[in-house]
Amino acid sequence: MPLFDEFKKFAMRGNVVDLAVGVIIGASFTGIVTSLVNDIIMPPVGLALGGVDFSNFFVVLKGAPAETLAAAKAAKDVTLNYGLFVNAVINFLIVAFVLFMVIRQMNKLVAPKAEEPAPAAPPEDILLLREIRDSLRK
Repeated sequence: MPLFDEFKKFAMRGNVVDLAVGVIIGASFTGIVTSLVNDIIMPPVGLALGGVDFSNFFVVLKGAPAETLAAAKAAKDVTLNYGLFVNAVINFLIVAFVLFMVIRQMNKLVAPKAEEPAPAAPPEDILLLREIRDSLRK
């Protein structure tokens, strides 16, 4: 029973629960970002590059040349899918940027604002000169 109690204490710690929530949200977020890249970003980029579909950029390493990646996979050819890699890199960059923005905002909310330091007292010679000036005015 002590092992179970120790495991329960470990699993219910705030950091472990927060990590589990983060992993689940991250997995869901990955689906959204994948759809964003494949369905929203890449079609205009491909259109701007002359109707190019990055997911169909591949090189057949072994087998007969094919028109599409799906056809090459159906023929069980060995392919190097560099277009899918480009999509994955774009996915990563979007996720990294969004996480950067979220963490940046969280740091702004959590971090206490630094108070401006009080101005340093002027040196003694400046104070003396001010006294002389004030005396001359009188």
